[in-house]
Amino acid sequence: MTEVQPSRNYPLGTSRPDLELADLPTPEEAFAVSRIGPRQLVMFVIGPSLIALGISIGSGEWLLGPQAVGQFGFVGVGWVILVSALLQTFYNVECARYVMATGETPVVGWGRVPPGKMLWIPLSVFVVIFAFIAGGWAGSAGQGLFALVNGRVAEAAEVQQTRWYAIGLLVVVFLITAAARRVSRALELSNWVMVGSILITLVVVNLIVVPWEVWWEGIRGFVTPAAPPAGITATQIGGLAGFTALASGLNWYVMGHYRDKGYGMGYRTGFISGMRGEQRELLSVGVTFPDDERNTGRWRRWYRLLMVDMWGVFFVGAMLGMLLPTVLMSHAVALSGEQPTAANVPTFIASAMQTEYGTGMFYLMLVMGVLILFSTQLGIFEAMVRVVTDAAPAVSPRMKVLIEGDPRRFYYPFMVVLLVAISIILHLAVPVTLVQFSANMSNLGALIYPFLLMYLNSRLPKAARPRPWHYVILVLNFLFFGFFFVNFVADFFGDPLLTF
Repeated sequence: MTEVQPSRNYPLGTSRPDLELADLPTPEEAFAVSRIGPRQLVMFVIGPSLIALGISIGSGEWLLGPQAVGQFGFVGVGWVILVSALLQTFYNVECARYVMATGETPVVGWGRVPPGKMLWIPLSVFVVIFAFIAGGWAGSAGQGLFALVNGRVAEAAEVQQTRWYAIGLLVVVFLITAAARRVSRALELSNWVMVGSILITLVVVNLIVVPWEVWWEGIRGFVTPAAPPAGITATQIGGLAGFTALASGLNWYVMGHYRDKGYGMGYRTGFISGMRGEQRELLSVGVTFPDDERNTGRWRRWYRLLMVDMWGVFFVGAMLGMLLPTVLMSHAVALSGEQPTAANVPTFIASAMQTEYGTGMFYLMLVMGVLILFSTQLGIFEAMVRVVTDAAPAVSPRMKVLIEGDPRRFYYPFMVVLLVAISIILHLAVPVTLVQFSANMSNLGALIYPFLLMYLNSRLPKAARPRPWHYVILVLNFLFFGFFFVNFVADFFGDPLLTF
């Protein structure tokens, strides 16, 4: 591995030390292969998008999207899904651009934006924790697991038992990360299994049981601009927009996995190891590359790999992950003659299809629901811990000394603290209601972080800087998702801006 050259620095922003300079590694060097062909692409390069997709195919795709379609149909709802997925994938690319170019995670990079780290880093940690600590994703997984274990949907008197299942799954997340050699790799492998099983099973089941006219309605709904259907609220649409694909303005909280995967300069700065792994020092300050012909060529190669990971895996997977459950939900509504509610949507498809297709289909759908919601639980819970672990030494010299280059000293104790906190909060509301709250809070990020990204990415080495139209897309993120957050606040305190 090429040594970092500490005598050469690259100033970027304010209140954080200058970035050091070193050459970009080649993808072959970073992934320890002789060449990057199709096999190497699948085995070594694709990964962060799967972690993001594991989160994606859950709160939005299995809960909010099917609930909205089940109640209001595809037309007027589907276009929100498509626009949200397109905007979020562009946004993800811009977040990953900064990580690849500097080896710093976004939460640390925000500290370089004026007025500096003492505002943006604590604020960003607060926003992420506040948005996701509600635990609706965990509670929904607990509902699905209860039904799978007991062979029936939980009754009102059994809600507490579903919460215990949810807490048990949080413990499983802790055990997965603790048993890993490298945490990000363990999440990737888990999501290869879960996401692959989910998509393959849903494709097969949908092809067998869903009529072609329902498929067509679903596809047509994605591409038909239409006013939202009567009766749906802008807050419901905002939740759907916020959790389609990932988490709208807060997607950056997952993009740090590109550092741990070793994309670009992430190879130079280190990763978070599991308890079984050997922890290589995790640098507290990033590294970037000189503006020369060799590094420009390497950057282009890295950027092409990012495009494959984001557009070829994440975007396609997110769209399939929304289409397949929503058409299945539409068919389940037709079979049952009922509509899903916030209380029963995690298990509605399984219950509705049991009468028509038997107990085997009931259990198969419950297994799918548990896998979908657990993959979301795995990604969100770990990402909250990761964000705080990255942020703490960036603002606290005492914490930096305590960690001494080994983030595990903070990562695992904080995971236990967060597990206890979420376990308490789970008792406050119906899971899907909590998910809708989290989704609308995610839209808050769209009012802030697109502009922070513009500041940071415009100051990267020239080869890594975005093209002008990329800034236009970031402004569209601000307008689209920001509107839904403003409406959510207006609705919460009085009357929504729009009614349908």
